[in-house]
Parts: sequence; structure tokens; C-alpha cells
Amino acid sequence: MNRITLEICVDDEAGIRAAADGGADRIELCAALGVGGLTPSAGLMLLARRSSLPSMVMIRPRAGDFVWNRAERDAMLAEIAAVKAAGLAGVVIGASLPDGRLDTEAMTEMVRAAEGLDITLHRAIDLVPDPAESMRLVEGLGVRRVLSSGGATTALSGIDRLKLMSDTAPSVTVMPGGGVSALNAATFADAIPLREIHASASVMAEAPSLRAIAEFGFQPAGSKRTDRDSVRALRDALDLIAGQATDR
Repeated sequence: MNRITLEICVDDEAGIRAAADGGADRIELCAALGVGGLTPSAGLMLLARRSSLPSMVMIRPRAGDFVWNRAERDAMLAEIAAVKAAGLAGVVIGASLPDGRLDTEAMTEMVRAAEGLDITLHRAIDLVPDPAESMRLVEGLGVRRVLSSGGATTALSGIDRLKLMSDTAPSVTVMPGGGVSALNAATFADAIPLREIHASASVMAEAPSLRAIAEFGFQPAGSKRTDRDSVRALRDALDLIAGQATDR
């Protein structure tokens, strides 16, 4: 088995460094990971451009669902253009209809805007009522990577759906994400062709030294940070999996 690509989602400069130092292959660059990730600032994109790691940039203008109105879609097209201008590797996109199905019109528009960039479909795929139909749609759009927890709160719980998705569209890389760690990575390799995997590799952030920071809500309770040692542990686990597959 070839090297399994490790993608780490980050939302600040410290996270970018921790991912690189821990042995990640790529980052998903976001703001506000506490709500699943939003479009990062131009400044954070600049810092990511200076990193040795390629960056996939989240394109999501607000928290909540993935049903976008025309103004939000225009904002997302501008954000995709900003990623191109920043010289980053790609974008992470998704759009839903009110019933959870993928919004083909909005997706097509974003894919066209992202021409020349790498593209990942984000976890809007976890809301679809028919994952097989959606994977065929994704394949038709030319998107070659899908980030998914298998429609469950964790990828481990959604592993059967991940397998169905992978079997339906073999040309599309199904990248498990959601509760992925060094302790369960091998389970995914046993279930699907594991080419890439996504994780936060996070731990609880230290309490702010100045009490007012928490009192004013500048650092919410339960904040997390990317942990270099957790990244390294997952990297080592993936290398072991790849090595064992090669030895067979």
C-alpha cells in the first residue's frame, strides 16, 4: 500500500505548525472549527501559503446548514477566487437542498469557479438520503474526493455507509473524518481502500492566563487546539498500516 495521506483540519497558525511538525501531508484550512469550519481570513490564507503543507480551504460563509441563497453563493464564489489568488492547493465545498440532497446547480457553479484547484466535497454528503445516488452525482461533477463520517456522528459508526460510498464510485476517494485517531485508523483500512484520512488531532486548549478572556467569551469553554503529538501518533499508525499491507 502506498503512503496514506493524512489531512489535519486547523483554524489558526499554531495548528498549521502542529500539523506540519507532527507529519501531516495536508491541512484543511478553516476558521471556527467549533462549528465545523468556516472560510478562513485572507491573513490565515497567507500564513498557510508560507507553510510546507498544501492547504485545502473551507468555503463556508456561515454556521448551520448548507442551503445557500444567491447572496451566499456569490460570496462563496468570491472566496474561491481568493483561494486561487492566494496560490493555495484547493477548496472544500458543498451545497444542499432543503431535503438534504446535494444542490447540483450550486455545486456545478462552484466546481466551475474552482477550475484548476483540487476539490473536496465536505460533510454535506452526510445529510443526503441516498448516498449511492449522491456519489454518482459527485463522480459526474468531476469531484475526486469526499470527506464523510458515513452519515453518523463518528466515522467509526458510519463505516458501513462509507464502504457503500466507496464501492459505488471507486474513482472518488472516500476520506473518513469524524472521531478518527491513531486508535481506530486500522478499522477504516480494513473496510475501504484507505488512501486518505482526515482528523482534527485536537486536545482541550489551556485555560487563558487572564481570567477576563474567558469571562468575556473571547475563548469559549471547551475550546480545542491541534496537538502535534496526536498528529504524530496518527501518522505513525498510518505508516504501520501501509507497511503491513505492503508486506502481505
